[in-house]
Amino acid sequence: MQQARHHVPQLTGALTAVSFAIVLVVIAGAVPSTLFPRAPTAVMAVIPHAIATVSAVAIGTILGGLRAIRAGNIDRHRTLMVVSFLLFGLFLTVDFYRLTVVGPTAFAGPAVVETYLYLPLLVSHAVVALLTFPAVYYALLVGVTTPRGALPATGHARAGRVAAACWLLTFGSGLVIYAMLHLLW
Repeated sequence: MQQARHHVPQLTGALTAVSFAIVLVVIAGAVPSTLFPRAPTAVMAVIPHAIATVSAVAIGTILGGLRAIRAGNIDRHRTLMVVSFLLFGLFLTVDFYRLTVVGPTAFAGPAVVETYLYLPLLVSHAVVALLTFPAVYYALLVGVTTPRGALPATGHARAGRVAAACWLLTFGSGLVIYAMLHLLW
């Protein structure tokens, strides 16, 4: 951990680059769907609802982590933020699996809603989601590698606020997109 502490910016950059590459490859459809076994139809049908649930739980853990740090409960904050990160990883893993095996879900609503609401929301969601990676990685790496007493002298709190805001916007807009794709139309 001591070594990692002195290389947080480099580790953040490397993890962000790898994450961007994975996102690009998955979104571009460059991963052959035959690379992964296809889950039964019933499981595939539940995945959008499951990842929406993960998103809602993640919003709760992020908000709980913010409340905990404001109350000075560092241990609870740390636990909730690590859980948030694990939920983020679970979300990405399951969603990327679904995208690879099934492909993106087509918007079935009215064309005017798609053009003026859904697509702009989807683009802004994607941009904020990409911004989430470096902020989350930096905050997480500083938080887990820096002794508690030294944290105030780092950029952890600032990066954490950016990470939390990006996470909340991403998970929240993801839930709106989910509703538009699976509940409204």
